[in-house]
Amino acid sequence: MSRILDQRILLLVISFSASVQSTKVLSEWKKCGDPECQKAMSRVQATTDYLGPDCRYLNFKAGEEIMVYSKLSRENENLWTGSKGKDFGYFPRDAVKVEEVLIGDEVEVLTKETDFLCLHEDKYTFE
Repeated sequence: MSRILDQRILLLVISFSASVQSTKVLSEWKKCGDPECQKAMSRVQATTDYLGPDCRYLNFKAGEEIMVYSKLSRENENLWTGSKGKDFGYFPRDAVKVEEVLIGDEVEVLTKETDFLCLHEDKYTFE
């Protein structure tokens, strides 16, 4: 009985550590077009296919159009946030080229924990 309990506790610890890793903060700061990060900053076109490592990332094919809403700053400037149709997520800035700048003045704001959760069918998913 004790052995089964030990195994269950070990599985719980492993599950929790995997959850924390997949929802970890990618950056403390981001740049946006407005303080609420609701306005699109630019329109970009994918230059390569991209498949992200988890559900927080936006997957796309070369040639697809993406609207950019924020750019992580300071610790992780390579990741931008954007949408393609109904899909929303992070992607590397070097996988796209800027087609049109919609907002020139960027505002730097603190990120929130909810910035790094997966969103599926209007519900937050904890990995």
